Amino acid sequence: MFRRKKFRLRLPTRTLALGERTLVMGVLNVTPDSFSDGGRWLEPAAAAEHALAMERAGADLLDIGGESTRPGSEGTSTAEELRRVLPVLEALRGKLRIPISIDTQKAEVAEAAAAAGAEVVNDISGLRFDPALAEVARRRRLPMVLMHMRGTPRTMQKGPFARDVMRDVLSGLRAALGRARRAGLKRSQIVLDPGIGFGKSFGQNYELLARLPKLGALGCPLLVGTSRKAFLGAALAGEENPAPPEERLWGTAATVTAAILG
Repeated sequence: MFRRKKFRLRLPTRTLALGERTLVMGVLNVTPDSFSDGGRWLEPAAAAEHALAMERAGADLLDIGGESTRPGSEGTSTAEELRRVLPVLEALRGKLRIPISIDTQKAEVAEAAAAAGAEVVNDISGLRFDPALAEVARRRRLPMVLMHMRGTPRTMQKGPFARDVMRDVLSGLRAALGRARRAGLKRSQIVLDPGIGFGKSFGQNYELLARLPKLGALGCPLLVGTSRKAFLGAALAGEENPAPPEERLWGTAATVTAAILG
């Protein structure tokens, strides 16, 4: 039987035990254009209430992002990203008991978010976009999530896709890990994410889910995000007319189960 490794991830105010059970990350998109909930949580009060509702529902940590990274997205300025996320962080200060992760590719956003209470940095670029992000994490002693992405959100689903997705993801994650280590981050403070849906064909996402133990051999805990993504809609209703995001809940549950088993 596959035996899950155990890790201890040190945050500024607590330590997270990883591997004893799967932790659930709630995602709060403070954006007008995210693919599944864009525009729903733009008001800080509504966003904060949704965050608290996710905590009550059992989330172990909360990931807040102010820049959409859906396929085809063009990016967001630093000033706009800060305008979106900081009021939400302030509204949650002293109310949310679970730790907050800031989903950003920008060092300036991570710095401000950490000052407002964020305790994890989640970088979808794997330190390719802004290497200074690692310095913020090192100085503030924040763990980092490093994700694999082929290309950029604007181009990632236009291909060409990797001929060997496992080799591509392993190579990309090793490179990200190397960048983090050279910046002074401890390996024990790094979580790796294969980037389901980020520059992969629909079939490649399933291959990654089936072969997660091979990614675990990199020696870091894994974060896997499949929630309501397009490859689920295609499997449920076909690529020509995929099921909409609101109809992908059970597909999400199935892939989350597969990730836990892996």
